[in-house]
Amino acid sequence: MNDLHPFIAGLPKAELHVHHVGSASPRIVSELAAHHPDSKVPTDPEALADFFTFTDFAHFIDVYLSVVDLVRTPEDVRLLTFEVARDMARQNIRYAELTVTPFSSTRRGIPEVGFMEAIEDARKAAEAELGVVLRWCFDIPGEAGLEAAAETTRLALDLRPEGLVSFGLGGPEIGVDRPRFKPYFDQAIAAGLHSVPHAGETTGPQTVWDALTALRAERIGHGTSSVQDPKLLDHLAEHRIALEVCPTSNIATRAVADLELHPVREMTEAGVLVTINSDDPPMFGTDLNNEYAVAARLLALDERGVAALAKNAVEASFLDPAGKRKLAAEIDTYTASWPATSAG
Repeated sequence: MNDLHPFIAGLPKAELHVHHVGSASPRIVSELAAHHPDSKVPTDPEALADFFTFTDFAHFIDVYLSVVDLVRTPEDVRLLTFEVARDMARQNIRYAELTVTPFSSTRRGIPEVGFMEAIEDARKAAEAELGVVLRWCFDIPGEAGLEAAAETTRLALDLRPEGLVSFGLGGPEIGVDRPRFKPYFDQAIAAGLHSVPHAGETTGPQTVWDALTALRAERIGHGTSSVQDPKLLDHLAEHRIALEVCPTSNIATRAVADLELHPVREMTEAGVLVTINSDDPPMFGTDLNNEYAVAARLLALDERGVAALAKNAVEASFLDPAGKRKLAAEIDTYTASWPATSAG
């Protein structure tokens, strides 16, 4: 098979499942850690690589929260957000729905209005200076319970930033039942936000069903265990409910034992709308380009197959119809010109 890395590198892409703090590269984390020397997070990039080696999902959450602790001021928020967009621009990511967990920042003392202003300022600068369109998913950290759900809902609805399009639920799934968050998702949906909870990452397919029925999910974050239930796969395929698949993440957190066993093949064979995403890329030693290369190998795709995967993300996004048409056309134009481009 051809080396698809050059094609993927230049391919215009959208990303739908990528976390705000979890996208902080060693370069960004080092800068934030240097601002806050009392943190346990190392400033040396090599030491950071060791720090980002996880034993299991619980350990990943601990490390993730230690990086969250580095984001203490609106200036930190603005720096993080713009620099994440810069890393996206290098990968030809044109559009991204960034999962933001405002509760984790405001409860650490960042003024809520300052937080909103910081992400919005960075969003507008990223589009103007880098050509990267950012939108927000406000995410309930499930491990923090209903207090976090109520506060995330209030922040989303009372201080709604212009870029906010969706409402999510992340963190550990075990012991965090999806149905208990129904009242908060009902409020968000009534206010016009889309429902995009995580489900079926470290628990079984019933969690995905719960996300669909109780939380009215329009996309599912991960959904890895959906393949255990043929009726669920049929439902997802019939209703074009996309799965936000993050292969390397699933291995890093031990949600899937081995990359060769990843269920993305079964998902696509069942006709499910699969999108490829990086989740917390620097923490997992990956980026979106690498995730496309992994998916291409697992699914035995050529350039046009990879382009079709990229268009899945456009279809499943909450970009406006004109924006979807424009980005899909950009993917088609790039793909059609690829042989001539690569030959030159």
